[in-house]
This record gives sequence, structure tokens and C-alpha cells, in this order.
Amino acid sequence: MKVFITQELPGNVEELLISKGFEVDVYRKNNIISKRELIKRAKDADGLICLLTNTIDREVIDNLNKCKVIANVAVGYNNIDVAYAKSKNILVTNTPGILDDATADLTLALILACARRLREGDEFVRKNKFKAWMPQLMLGIELAGKTVGIIGAGRIGFEVAKRLLPFKTKIIYYDRNRREKFESATGAKKVSLNNLLKNSDIVSVHVPLNNDSFHILNRENMKLLKLTSILVNTSRGEVIEEKYLIEMLKKKKIFAAGLDVYEGEPKINPELFKLDNAFLLPHIGSATIETRSKMAKLAAKNVIAVLSNKKPISPV
Repeated sequence: MKVFITQELPGNVEELLISKGFEVDVYRKNNIISKRELIKRAKDADGLICLLTNTIDREVIDNLNKCKVIANVAVGYNNIDVAYAKSKNILVTNTPGILDDATADLTLALILACARRLREGDEFVRKNKFKAWMPQLMLGIELAGKTVGIIGAGRIGFEVAKRLLPFKTKIIYYDRNRREKFESATGAKKVSLNNLLKNSDIVSVHVPLNNDSFHILNRENMKLLKLTSILVNTSRGEVIEEKYLIEMLKKKKIFAAGLDVYEGEPKINPELFKLDNAFLLPHIGSATIETRSKMAKLAAKNVIAVLSNKKPISPV
């Protein structure tokens, strides 16, 4: 049986699959595979291992003639038409519970980078502008005593909240459901979304992208944010109405934004590049050696399980 992988992956995934008797084909170019090439290479594959950057829509699925499993190397799966895949008796899997720590670490890094103006400070020194210590040079914001609003109190949101406690912050959260474990571990209080936006000094977004979360932060409710607030997003770009966020940053309607994801990525609105109060990263929330290797291995193990007539480890 054949497995097609849309990009070279860490974690000795190819060796693992080969050791189990599978033929492995990998797209090895250092770019995103085109839909045409993906269909060509995967049409006779029994299993497909793909990335968030690969759109697995009806056209692709209709051309997967032998496929029994699509293993997404990501927690999110908005790149796959899951319902249609299931209608074609193709199982879809993801990689949950692995990247929580890595993404939470990066979220905290973005919060600190925004609060202490690290990008501006680094650029200031590199341009040889630092001549002397000055009492009002690069004044930022302390975390101690601040209210942090977590939008989406799932696994990653929980890890972010736990990391923020030693900084002497107060946690509030918005979620569709009450999270009692989250509350007992962090002392957090569940509030409405508008309440959170109005009262938070730092807002961190951790919701999956779906119809309910698309532009959950928009030109109407983002007006509630404090002038001194920081907004961080490590979930999906489309949960924020980005054009309005840019407008707010330009007019200094909030203190700063830290973004690891963007609307329509990998294309990024060039207006963001002009902003000193925007800290930008290239979607690296899970980008640690340990996490990416574990994600790739879980995807491979899901494929092995399904093609061995066993239940997948992490079905969608």
C-alpha cells in the first residue's frame, strides 16, 4: 500500500512507514505543492499525510481513488472538507494534544514582546540609535496586576493561563462552555465576550476556525478594547477582522498586537509591515523540534492504524 506525504516531515516518519511495509512518496520541493500536483501524486495512494497549507476539497477528494485516510499534521482541519471525505468513506485525523505547550510558550513570548516593545528595541539597537540610558526610552507595560482575557479556554488557552499566573495576572475567559477545571486551576472567571474585551489589558485568542468563530473579533466589538490593551492571536487569522485591527493599530486605538497567523496567509497585508506596534511571526506556534516531530509521528501512526484495519488514534 502507498502513502503520499505532501512535504518532508521531521521525526523519521518515512522510515516508520517503510518499516511497516508501506511504499512512501514524498513531495520534496521547498514550496507548497499545487493542487494539480497533489492530485497527480495522491490519486493512487491508500493514505494521505497533508498539512494545513494543503486544501483538500471536493475536487481533490474525488480524485483520491484508493484513499482510506487523510492525516492532517495539525490540530485544526479547516483545510479539509471533512464531511465530504467521510461521505466517501475516507477517515480524517488530526494531531491534538501535542502542540499545546509549544503554542502556549509562543503566545507568552508574543505577549511579552508586545508589552516590552522588543521588536522596536531590537531594531533601535541594530540601527545604532542607542546612545544612552534615558528615563522614557522604550517604555512598555508590566504584566503584574493586569487582567488577561482568554478567548477559547481549551487545551492551549488553559496552558497559556497557567503560564501567566506567575506574572501576577488576573485571568478571565470567554468560551461557549463553562470550564470548571480551568477555573479551579487559575482562579479564572467566565464572562461574556464583550465584558472580556472591555475589561482585559491583554487579550489572547485560542479558538478553532469555524462558522461561529469567523471574525469573532470584528469592527463592532473591537471598539471595546482599551487604548492600552494588547491583542495576541496564535489560533487562525480569520477569527479577527484584520483590516479593522490594522486601522486600530494605525490610530493607536490599542497598544500593540502580536500575530502568528493572518487572514489569507501566507499572503500578509503589507500594511502590517509598516506598523511599529505589530509583532509579526510566520505561523510558528508549534515550531519546535520536539512538537513537530511528535505531530508528524502521530499522523503517520494514524495512517498505519487505518491501513491496518484498526481504529485511528485521533479521528476528527
